[in-house]
Amino acid sequence: MQNRTNKISVRLSDDELTRMKAKMEEAGITNMSKYMRKMLLDGYCVRVDTTDIKEMVYLIRMCSNNLNQYARKANGLGVIHEADIKDLQHRFEDIWEGMRTILKKFAAIR
Repeated sequence: MQNRTNKISVRLSDDELTRMKAKMEEAGITNMSKYMRKMLLDGYCVRVDTTDIKEMVYLIRMCSNNLNQYARKANGLGVIHEADIKDLQHRFEDIWEGMRTILKKFAAIR
């Protein structure tokens, strides 16, 4: 943590305080000092919904597990079935579609 030794004081009306708390809640920030510093220095706070990203990480993990299973199967049997390859291709297509959606959402933040 930075050495913050300078203190400033701000006075707000009841309405202003209510509005500020509502904006803090929208941004997902519970620390008032952190919120005020961010707004003073940058002029904005962005709350990023990471739900889609967490889902994509989960899907990538599942595909990695499946890929390892297919590799073990191919090494053991010497062959891989076409249905297994198609299943893996379908899963990767789902992942890429999800990645495109996430990237579009991030591009819209600008």
